[in-house]
Amino acid sequence: MTYIEWRPSFATGIPDVDHEHQEMIAWINRTLTACSQAGGAKDAVTDLLGEIYARISAHFALEEHVMKSRRYDQFAEHKLDHERLLDEIRDMMDEHEAGSLVIEERLASRLAPWFGEHFRLQDASFHNAGLSGS
Repeated sequence: MTYIEWRPSFATGIPDVDHEHQEMIAWINRTLTACSQAGGAKDAVTDLLGEIYARISAHFALEEHVMKSRRYDQFAEHKLDHERLLDEIRDMMDEHEAGSLVIEERLASRLAPWFGEHFRLQDASFHNAGLSGS
């Protein structure tokens, strides 16, 4: 099983933001572990996917609030990237509920690249512009 590992290239340089990002990765890895244990008990994985969705949604809402309040010029693009990930997670949840998804493959193959690119490019740009509100 392939877990998502925190990499120095993911760092935004803002300790609080990097901590939240590391927590998101930890929740995804917990879900991957649950998938491999006891045959991936459907209810446990469903609950973990819901937790991932809730935590990521809350983090995005906070980031977007700060971006809007500071009139961040890349807000629309950044928000669209957030929405794409949330749509992807919702799709995973629906497919898992329908029994038509190998969740381990999808989590690792789709989310790891997304996090790497988003953290490194979009979040770092936003936070390095001094807009973190931290």
